[in-house]
Formats: sequence, structure tokens, C-alpha cells
Amino acid sequence: MTVIDTLFGRLNGATVDPLFSNKKVNGCIVSKKNVFSTPFGELIPQFETEDIGRRERKPVYFYKSGAVKTLPLQHQTKVKTPFGEISAELITFYESGALKRIFPLDGKLSGFWSWQNESMLAEESGFDTPAGYIKAKLLSVQFYEHGELKSLALWPGQKATISTPYGEKEFRKGAAFYENGMLRSFEPQKKTEIPTPIGTMVAFDNEPNGIHGDLNSLQFDNTGLVSGLSTIDNEVSVYFPGGCRQIFKPGVKNNVCGDERKVTVPLKIRFDKGAVHFNNSTPFRLDLYSFDVRKHTRKTSMPAYTCTG
Repeated sequence: MTVIDTLFGRLNGATVDPLFSNKKVNGCIVSKKNVFSTPFGELIPQFETEDIGRRERKPVYFYKSGAVKTLPLQHQTKVKTPFGEISAELITFYESGALKRIFPLDGKLSGFWSWQNESMLAEESGFDTPAGYIKAKLLSVQFYEHGELKSLALWPGQKATISTPYGEKEFRKGAAFYENGMLRSFEPQKKTEIPTPIGTMVAFDNEPNGIHGDLNSLQFDNTGLVSGLSTIDNEVSVYFPGGCRQIFKPGVKNNVCGDERKVTVPLKIRFDKGAVHFNNSTPFRLDLYSFDVRKHTRKTSMPAYTCTG
């Protein structure tokens, strides 16, 4: 066992394990109680397991400079942030020591302990954001290095309401912000009509990213204009100067349970530097082409993940 000095204090009873180390970080397992005094409150690194949801001691990770990178906590602890106190079982830091991300729960998922089991332990948190106050079960909260809110992720099945450049909207999965507090993106809870540079469209992703709240399907630039979206309800005709036309529409794929059920693949649209991109297409300049947004007729079902019945 060894002693490691950190920005937050001395860590006793540490065993550096090559299993948790690589070219970027070093990791150690802690076997003694330590108390870190930090600007975010007193934090106790995990040194023993206590319940079925956390079956093993998780390593403390360090940057190669020696700064703490990832800190699993012995108990769920109230952490002080610029947006109020947030409960945490796991915290990550920037190399400077600033908060990077907070996880209210840090269970070990397995065949005996699912995310559904873990979510039952999650508690609703009231949280101030630049887009208003929300109350929901938080999966994680991320900050910019200077303390501004970067993104937040909600547990599956959770929803909340935030203020957007186009009024109050319900969101699921997550929301992200620019450093100046402007809304960067959110995941619409339901189909949402939104004005875009090529016309009004219906934003909705039937299979959005659910891992974190950093990337969401309805996106804005730092002035509040729509910069990107996913749609399963619209198709777009692009008219070339010579009169030719190209149509972009949502795709189709088999459901995970088999090819008897078809589901829609959203059409992803991005606006950038006076042009529009459809999925991975070349850019179409808004001043050289004309566009017609139409309703897309779908003959598909929503995704299903239970393959019985």
C-alpha cells in the first residue's frame, strides 16, 4: 500500500493496480477511510462495498499529472455546485480540479442488477438550469471547466419542461447548453413543430441516444436558431437551378426483434454556414437551391425491444 498526495488531500491505503492504468491515467484501489476537503464539500473515496448495487470497490483514477480524474464515493454525498447541491456516488474532474461530471448513482450493472433496479434507487432532484427549474431523476450532470452547466441526462422514462427559444417544451433523455447559458440541444418528449431555414419541420427521434445528454436530436446555434434536427415525419425535395429534383426522406430498417416489423430511421438535417446537409450529403447552399418540406407517409412501427407476444 502507498500514500498519494492530491489536490484534495492525502490518500492513504492506496494500491496502484496495473489493471486500471494505461498511457493516460493511473488507477488505484483504496482500502482505508480518507476524507478529501474540497470546494465541493467533504468527499470520502470508496474503500469498501456495502450493498448489492455496489458489489465491488471501484478505482480512483488519476491523470498522469497526479490530479484526480475519477472519484467513486463511499456514500451518496451532497456535492456543492454553482446550481445547488446534487447527490453523487461518482464524480469526475478536470485536470485543474474543477468539477466535470456528477453521477447520482454508480451501481454495477449485471444480469442480477439491471438499470431498472438502479433507477428504483434514484430520487427526484430539483435543479436550476439556465433554461429554468427542472425536477426529475438525474442520470448525470456535466459542467464546463469554469462551472457553467454543460449538459444533463435523465433516467429512461423521465421527462421535464424547459424554456427554449420557441417556448416551453417537454424533453426526455437530456439537454445541453452553451457556456453562455443558451440552450444548445434537447431531446423532444413528443413530436415538436419547429421553424427551420427551409420551412417548418416536425422534430422527433424514435431511437435517440440514451447514454448521456451531450448530443440531442433538436439543436440550436448560440443565437437560438435551429442548427440541426432529426425527423421521422418529413421529407425534403431539393430543387436544382436547372429544374432537377432530389428527395431526401427517412429510411427503413428491421426492428431488433426481426424483419417482420419495420421501423423508421430518422432523417438527420444540419444547417451550417448558409447551407443544409441531409444525413451525410454534400452541402446545399440555401441561396442556390430551393426546398419543399412535405409530410412523410410512414408504413412502419415505433421500435420495440421486447420480442415476445
